[in-house]
Amino acid sequence: MTLDERQQETLRRLTLTVTRRLHGLLHGEHLGLHAGPGSEPGDARLYQPGQDDVRRMDWAVTARTTHPHVRDLVADRELETWTLLDLSASMDFGTADSEKRDVAVGALTAVLLLTRRVGDHGGVHLLHRGGVLRWNARPGIPARQAVSSALGRLGRAPEPRPDLPPMRLADAITDLSRTRRRRGLRVVVSDFLDTVPGAVPAWQTPLRRMSATCQTVAIEVVDPRELDLPAIGLVTMTDPETGRTRQVHLTEKVRQRYARAAADQRAAIASALRAAGVAHLRLRTDRDWVRDIAHFVITQRRTAHRLARHTVAGSTTRTRTAP
Repeated sequence: MTLDERQQETLRRLTLTVTRRLHGLLHGEHLGLHAGPGSEPGDARLYQPGQDDVRRMDWAVTARTTHPHVRDLVADRELETWTLLDLSASMDFGTADSEKRDVAVGALTAVLLLTRRVGDHGGVHLLHRGGVLRWNARPGIPARQAVSSALGRLGRAPEPRPDLPPMRLADAITDLSRTRRRRGLRVVVSDFLDTVPGAVPAWQTPLRRMSATCQTVAIEVVDPRELDLPAIGLVTMTDPETGRTRQVHLTEKVRQRYARAAADQRAAIASALRAAGVAHLRLRTDRDWVRDIAHFVITQRRTAHRLARHTVAGSTTRTRTAP
């Protein structure tokens, strides 16, 4: 399967916009479990006699403050990112500027661009035809090439076996956690439509388990016609997942009931994602989703910096130094 013109234009627009607006937003230190040789210098703090190694004394800060300071070491390591991209039939829908599948592919490209650093690597799991296709990315591959290679596997995907139950989103998340055990960043891109208000979604538990060990981001893709229907009279609707067809007369009463049910469903999705402990980003096909990703990343980064500023380890004192 090759990228069509719309997907190529989406990726081209994303590359030109994100690499300029968002360059360096996610770049920074990737904290390891232990400090050791090759670690990068961190914050300066007051020297604790008998506890700190004098070889880590920061003489520049000590001279400015007239108090002995040492500089902590931050263990750095490469970031491993895995993205689960939902390409089930419900993603082949769109009534605005693009289809949900196009926005999902663009979100995947944005993740690869924003997490690309020297030594960093990651890959893609594709939920397609009731099964999961895996593509292992190597460090240094451009984002567009990585996405093209991953989506190119769809054309070679085997036909679903009728004797096996199709894999759902919950199964795909479980498969991702089982096969990718190293800590890192996990991103799930889907519409999360298999959610019923009042019931716990099947994907909530495996998503919560994955977020317990890895930083996890859930990107929800929405089309405006999934939230509200126009007054166009008698219409024929088809469920893309099952193929079932039904005629519906869109009266004002039916439209209001549909809008309330859609709002309840989206609220249930947001509540389930909060309960799973993941960061939630909603992208719409009728909005500038590149700007929404930029706003989300900036907000997340500011939140992380604010938490870091107000976190003091023990009784130590941190001193901000000029770069």
